[in-house]
Amino acid sequence: MERTLAILKPDCVRKNLIGAVIEKIEKAGFKIIAMKMTHLTKEVAGEFYAVHKERPFYNELVEFMSSGACIPMILEKENAVEDFRKLIGATDPKKAEKGTIRNLYAESIGENIIHGSDSIENAKIESAFFFSTAEIVANKR
Repeated sequence: MERTLAILKPDCVRKNLIGAVIEKIEKAGFKIIAMKMTHLTKEVAGEFYAVHKERPFYNELVEFMSSGACIPMILEKENAVEDFRKLIGATDPKKAEKGTIRNLYAESIGENIIHGSDSIENAKIESAFFFSTAEIVANKR
């Protein structure tokens, strides 16, 4: 069983889309095995997105991710990383496939509702950033 990290970003929380987005995630067969609401400081957001530090959008990203509450989650499913990337759609909601989370709910590249890990390796690193082993509750089927 594979795992991936998802983050419902501050725009998702502000727009009261938490339930709608989680419903799409669960209907797609993902099991939520860890979840919490948090408000990232600029320092913590900067640390999480340090991989983008040299990119022109880094400061805007850190500012946005520290602008309000967000909800990190660890999701579990066979082929979780790839399937979740398909479910959320392209970073630019205008280019996201019809019916994807970003196509339905996002307004811009900068405020695009949701984060999803881009590889199995990054999913492990990103999940550990937000959750201790004790906070992960594996669903028994």
